[in-house]
Formats: sequence, structure tokens, C-alpha cells
Amino acid sequence: MLNAYPVLEKDLCYKEEIKKSRFITYLMHASGKSNAMSRLQEIKLSHPNAGHHCWAYIAGSPSASVEQGCSDDGEPKGTAGKPMLSLLQGAKVGELLGVVVRYSGGVKLGTGGLVHAYSNGIRQLIKQMQVREKCFYKQYQLQCDHAQMALIENILADYWGYVVHIKYQYKVDVILAIDVRKCASFLLKIASITQGKVHVKNISDDNDSVE
Repeated sequence: MLNAYPVLEKDLCYKEEIKKSRFITYLMHASGKSNAMSRLQEIKLSHPNAGHHCWAYIAGSPSASVEQGCSDDGEPKGTAGKPMLSLLQGAKVGELLGVVVRYSGGVKLGTGGLVHAYSNGIRQLIKQMQVREKCFYKQYQLQCDHAQMALIENILADYWGYVVHIKYQYKVDVILAIDVRKCASFLLKIASITQGKVHVKNISDDNDSVE
């Protein structure tokens, strides 16, 4: 089951200068690895003369370690990507991409200085984040009479659900979306209030549909 998780509401940017090097940090929403890489490419095209474009991402749920990655992009190993990813992991927000663009000023920062420089922008933006909850739904198709539909509509909010499509004829044909965390109890409730007379069919693609 895919549980809900927070995602970034609005992309953010933070700029600072450290020992003549300019660091521009971006914190962005990115759904999936391909989207994260696409958004990274947009940043690279915006800063073609920068010396480094270091990055880290959590492309799905914050608990899904297989959808995470990072890169030092030419900086000494472990001084950029990993510290950035560690901060993203600590934020516990999904579908998150951090990119730090560096224009070098010719002054060496040292290992500790680089870790601080690449971490600080991410840290500052995490403080500013506004998030929204991303929920996952299953869709169910059913046919019922008008009185039964009234009963179903009365309980729908209790299961964090909504009507996707409805057609009123002699019978009511309806498609409902129900939060995956509530599906089992919803099906039991439908069976109870309709005395088992309404058949409910799961029509979600693959496993879970996303809203």
C-alpha cells in the first residue's frame, strides 16, 4: 500500500557567496527519477558557465531508498551530493530535488568548507518549505439504486473519497475514488449499508491510482 506523504508546494531558490564562490541552491518538486533529471537539465541550461551542478533527489516516497540519488559533479567525493541528500532525507518530504550551482571564485574552500557550502543552501530552503499531502486512491465501479446512492454519498467523506463519474438512469452507475488507507473499511461499510446487494468492482490501473 502506498501511504500519503508530503510534497513541496512551491519551488525555492537561495543564493550566497562564500570566499568569492557563488552558490545558487534550488529546491524543486520532482515526481520520479526521469522528471528529476529533466529538471536538473533545465538548471544546467540556465547556468552553462557554472563550474559544478551538484544534486540530490528523493524521487518518490521519502521512505523509498531505491528512488534516491546524488552527485558531487566533479567536487571532491562526499563533499556535495551526500550531504545534500542527507538533508533531504531528514526533511521527510517526497518527490524532492536539490541542486546547487557553483561559480568558483578561485579560492579553495577545503573539504569542510565545501560540505558546509553545499549543505547550507539546502538547509535554509528546508526551513522555508511549504508542503501539501499527496494521497493515493483506488477507483471502484458500482451500480445501485437511487436510495442506495444517497446512503453511499453520506459516508463517502468518512473514507476520504470522492465521486469520479456518475450517471443517473433507472439505476445509478458511479465510479468512486477511495483513499487506499480506507479501502478495506469502505468495502465493509458498503456491504453493511446495502445489505450486500451492491457489487463493487476495483477498476484501478495496476495497483493504486494517484491524485
